[in-house]
Amino acid sequence: MPSPRALVQRLPRLPPASADAVIALACCLHLVVQMAIDERLTWWIPILAAGNSLPLLWRRRYPFEVTLVCGIGTTALAFGDALGDLPAAQLVATYTFAALCTPVERAIAVAGTVVGVSTSVLIPKDEVLNLGVVGLAFAAAYTLGTAARARADRIAMLEERAKRLAEEQGAAATRERQRIAREMHDILAHAMSMVAIQAEAGPLVVRSDPDKAEEVFDAISVTAREALAQLRRALGVLREEDSGRRPPPGLAGVPGLVDGVRKAGFDVSLEESGRPVEVPQDLASAVYRIVQEGLTNTVKHARARNAVVRLEWGEDVLRVEVVDDGVGGAVEGGGHGLVGMRERVAAVGGELAAGPGAGGSGFRVVATLPLN
Repeated sequence: MPSPRALVQRLPRLPPASADAVIALACCLHLVVQMAIDERLTWWIPILAAGNSLPLLWRRRYPFEVTLVCGIGTTALAFGDALGDLPAAQLVATYTFAALCTPVERAIAVAGTVVGVSTSVLIPKDEVLNLGVVGLAFAAAYTLGTAARARADRIAMLEERAKRLAEEQGAAATRERQRIAREMHDILAHAMSMVAIQAEAGPLVVRSDPDKAEEVFDAISVTAREALAQLRRALGVLREEDSGRRPPPGLAGVPGLVDGVRKAGFDVSLEESGRPVEVPQDLASAVYRIVQEGLTNTVKHARARNAVVRLEWGEDVLRVEVVDDGVGGAVEGGGHGLVGMRERVAAVGGELAAGPGAGGSGFRVVATLPLN
């Protein structure tokens, strides 16, 4: 069986303007009925009651002004002994200004309400006991309005927090898509370049050196398998225990990367200077991908014969350089590769420079990465 709260939530909600019209009508009828019960109903009382309640139609838009107008009408009705036990319209106005007005307006409205209520109760009949009862009613109305304001502020805060969270989640999803795109580009571009070079050389080697051909095809198999493993890891589809045994490639994988390119028939060497230190995994992975993409661009676009990979360890920075003796075509041909490298370097707080080598020949990529 649905709870009472659930039943209330299922009820159709009136638009604000319609709800205010119902409230204004109810306040007007409340006053007229009280006067009829007290046998003091005259022709002019419904008119004054309507005038006192009608401003409530605009209470949401002009809460302070409506409180002032209702206050004047309530005081006039009190002096005419036509108010009844409780001023319903003024109580609604009190609730409204407590919920919607600024602090300064609330202070002015409270002071005016205290003066108006005291005047309306004490001067016409001098009924001090009624002042306490009416005062409690106004205090309750103000408290309810304050609670409504606090609830509205909390809802607004939660909505703003939800909006910020949605924006952060969207940004995180974008960053993750970019990360996966970089990983897939680096993995596939490098692996396919190596496979293509080795496959092109395969038929020639088969005829001239069958033993060497076997090594070439073994290298193709190793390159493809390694690319597949890295691709699965990048997409996050490996089992957790497999991910633990096979961490993302880092600095330790750079020599193997260079050796793989060398086995593909490309003359590349690795030079390292300085004293290596332990670095975070994200920086180590960035170094690996920079070297990988640099060599991929060299093999695919530069038409180079030789390339050098240099790792220079300083006190505060690690300098990674990939330079070749090609025609410099990697500037145009690098495509998303150079963009990906820049994003990786920026993610670890470093700087990337790419362009022609010394004397304008070849192509050089230099990444300067902070160590602390």
